[in-house]
Amino acid sequence: MTIATLIAADLTESGVISEVCDRLAQARCTPAEIEWIDTGKALDIGFTGDIATARLALSPLEADFDIICQSSLHRRKMLLVSDMDSTMITVECIDELADYAGIKVEIAAITERAMAGELDFAEALTARVALLAGLDEKIIARCLEERVRPMPGAKTLVQTMANWGAHSVLVSGGFTSFTDVVAQILGFAEVHANVLEIMDGRLTGALVGSIVDAATKRAVLESAAARQGISMDMAVAVGDGANDLPMIASAVAGGGIGAGFHPRLVLATASNFAIRHNDLTALLYAQGVGRGNWADC
Repeated sequence: MTIATLIAADLTESGVISEVCDRLAQARCTPAEIEWIDTGKALDIGFTGDIATARLALSPLEADFDIICQSSLHRRKMLLVSDMDSTMITVECIDELADYAGIKVEIAAITERAMAGELDFAEALTARVALLAGLDEKIIARCLEERVRPMPGAKTLVQTMANWGAHSVLVSGGFTSFTDVVAQILGFAEVHANVLEIMDGRLTGALVGSIVDAATKRAVLESAAARQGISMDMAVAVGDGANDLPMIASAVAGGGIGAGFHPRLVLATASNFAIRHNDLTALLYAQGVGRGNWADC
C-alpha cells in the first residue's frame, strides 16, 4: 500500500480530507483507509496507484499543508542525515559572525545567493570566510550563547529516532566550532563540517582542510548508510538550500525521504517532501509516529 500523509495546524476543517480523496481518485490513485496519526494534526490516507502521480495530483494543496506520498514499507527510517544552518538551527552562523564584524549585510547577500544555487558554494564560502579575517575567536562562543538556537522540533526529531536505534549525522557547510556544540545539544552521533583556521586567538580568514560542499554531503549520506548497513530506502536526508541538493536527490533516488525544510526553489523541486507549514516534527509524522511516541525533550 502507498500512503499520502497530510500535516497541518488543523485538518478537521474545510473538507480537505474529501478533497484529497477526490484528487487521488481523479488521478486513478484509488483512496483506501484513512487513519489519524494525531487527531486534527496529521493523518494517513492509503491509496493504490503511482506515487509520483499522486504527489502531482495533491501538489496544489501544498500551499496550505505539508504532504508526503510514499510506500508503507520501511516507513520508519534508521538513518537521519541533516544540514545544520537554517535547518537544525534557526540562523546561518557565518552571517551571525559577520554581524559581530559589522559586515552582515554583505555576507548574508552572498549566503542567500549560494543557497539559491546562484553561486559556486566552495568559492562563495572561501570569499565569505576571508572577510572574517581578524575576528576575535571569542566571538564564536558569544555567538553560540546569544544567537544559535535549535530549530523547533529538532531535538525531538533526533532523539525520537535515536530511541528506536536510528543513526544520526549532522553534515554542514558551516564550521565545527558550531556543529560540535549543536550536535551535542541535539543528540547527533556523527558530525562533518568545515574547520576555521585560528591563529593567535583570531580568525585568519582561511579554512583548514578540504571544504564540506554539496558533493561531500552526498558522500557522507551514502557512506553513513554503507557503514551502518542501512539501505537508502531506510534513510531520511533534510536540508534547505542548493548545497543540500545532491544529498536530497540521492535519498529520493534510493527510495528514502529527501526533505526540504522551508526549501529554496532549487531544492524543493528535488525533494519528495517539502516542509513549509510545520516544524521538524513533520518528519516524525512522515514516518507514521505520533506525539505519544516522541522523546520527552
